[in-house]
Amino acid sequence: MKGVFPIDKFKEKNTPFYYYDTDLLRKTLKAVNDEAGRYENFCVHYAVKANANPKLLNIICQSGLGADCVSGGEIQVCVNAGFPSDKIVYAGVGKSDWEINLGLDKDISCFNVESLPELDVINELAAKKNKVARVAFRINPDVGAHTHANITTGLAENKFGIAMEDMEHVIQRAMDLKNVRFTGLHFHIGSQILDMGDFVALCNRINDLQCQLELHHINVENINVGGGLGIDYTHPNKVPIPDFKSYFATYARHLKLRKGQKLHFELGRSVVAQCGTLISRVLYVKQGKVKQFAIVDAGMTDLIRPALYQAYHKIENISSGLPVQTYDVVGPICESSDVFAKAVDLNECRRGDLLAIRSAGAYGEIMASQYNCRPLPVGFISEEMQ
Repeated sequence: MKGVFPIDKFKEKNTPFYYYDTDLLRKTLKAVNDEAGRYENFCVHYAVKANANPKLLNIICQSGLGADCVSGGEIQVCVNAGFPSDKIVYAGVGKSDWEINLGLDKDISCFNVESLPELDVINELAAKKNKVARVAFRINPDVGAHTHANITTGLAENKFGIAMEDMEHVIQRAMDLKNVRFTGLHFHIGSQILDMGDFVALCNRINDLQCQLELHHINVENINVGGGLGIDYTHPNKVPIPDFKSYFATYARHLKLRKGQKLHFELGRSVVAQCGTLISRVLYVKQGKVKQFAIVDAGMTDLIRPALYQAYHKIENISSGLPVQTYDVVGPICESSDVFAKAVDLNECRRGDLLAIRSAGAYGEIMASQYNCRPLPVGFISEEMQ
């Protein structure tokens, strides 16, 4: 079954471009709010790194979600989109001084601190502004996740977070400083996780760490478990909305929150991935010695995930109803890795056909580059195609 797209409107546009189904986005946001809303102490932030398209950010902001930022630029676009400062958190392993100062000036909710040197810099910069910065410590829980090696973040070998054995020391250091206030712990074990057992393992680790801290009379106001929930890349039409019910219920069942604690989530991919599609035009059909190529005008500059992670995206020829043939779908970039899919079955492709590369709303447009001096792809929302 193919997705439903306004093909006549697509023909009027220069390709490649991103198309966002905002009706699906709103349904996804409603599912997030409905399921998280079952638990009064659950707070959801949108991980802006997944997609910072201003039109999508505005819709997400209107839904009531907060924002999880990993750069000063993301903080600024969230402020521009209308996110309240008290719903913006700032994470990232390498925060520049200007980015920290921006967060202080905007009075954001929290800095998720990843090292002792970073804590000292935040304290120093806050002192210069006569402010007290709210900080949480990102702890590396050394919990693996069943996902691609490049998107695991919770192992001891990863660059992210503070080692568990250093946790009490850095918390005590924060308590000794005048211009920071310790408000919580932050965790994130990876992305595109579909096995709820990975989240159970994180819950168990957090439970142990909380007990450890309480032995030293350290109480934690906020627990932030990051995001990580995956989507169904294989069946975007059958499963357009992720299983938020099981995701939130897993934490409600296994994480032992203390009275008054708030639990924060940072969902990105699961919010926006399925609503986005990269639309590309077939330039040539080339018959090789052992395979057939559909050469399209989109490339790894527009969607790098297949080249970077060997990621799968369902591809549909939305112009054709002809019998199926097998193609390698490749782009025009001068790199051998500029391949969207190998040996994929598509309705027969002809020059000018439009291909839809599905589930591209996360880490698609936002990661685009101008390699080969190519223009950046434009993003259109569904209302603009009506």
